[in-house]
Amino acid sequence: MAESLPLSVAIIAKNEAHNLPRCLASVRGWVAEIVVVLNDTTDDSETVAKSFGAAVHRLPWRGYRDTKNAATDLTRQPWVLSLDADEEVSPALRADIAAFLARPDLAAFAGARFPRKVWFIDRWITHGDWYPDLSLRLFHRDRARWGGDEFVHEKVECRGPVATLSGDLHHYSFPTLSSHVAKINPFADLFVRQQQARGRKFSLAAATFRPGWRFFRAYVLKRGFLDGFPGFYIAWATAFGAFVRYSRLYEEHRKRSAP
Repeated sequence: MAESLPLSVAIIAKNEAHNLPRCLASVRGWVAEIVVVLNDTTDDSETVAKSFGAAVHRLPWRGYRDTKNAATDLTRQPWVLSLDADEEVSPALRADIAAFLARPDLAAFAGARFPRKVWFIDRWITHGDWYPDLSLRLFHRDRARWGGDEFVHEKVECRGPVATLSGDLHHYSFPTLSSHVAKINPFADLFVRQQQARGRKFSLAAATFRPGWRFFRAYVLKRGFLDGFPGFYIAWATAFGAFVRYSRLYEEHRKRSAP
């Protein structure tokens, strides 16, 4: 592309020096601006980001939603592409974004979403709960904000129509199976805080039904079986994660000091 697109890339990161090169390389040279917001970072993330021409800012952590909004506020282009450090814009998605921003009716849209594809163990996961995982990450900065819950499940809320692109955003979220297992408790912590904030209590029916439903939906209805053993693992791990979350909620409501 002869000219950079009128697009800012916004990334929030903490100790992501190992992931940033892949992410930044996928957007360098064809976007007008890269903004990296670091929070409580102690590794070489700042040096890495600056080597790719990114503007680096250090801000305190305010939760995913508010920190991403703060990063968006630091951008200067009319359109913003929000990425995580462990993500990568595929060539197909890059072409789709360029075509979208060149549309004669672009002014009619407030944002665009596209599928996110995860690399796990030995393959791209293309079925089950993990795909297509349509993600709204491209938006007009004056017509959208990050909303949703303060701590988890943040999402872009657009004031206007949203287009759907076909190119994949590559996601390298779990470099090992152990790294996926390690996420179960942190997500359970966030779930408990979310439920408590909403005034919701433990439900035996939900703790019993939801894990089984999550497995059946992911493995059978969404054809997770087509992803081989990784698909089988993901379906079971998703079900177990749901069981842990509801069990933790039970613990928070019922725990007492030991006699």
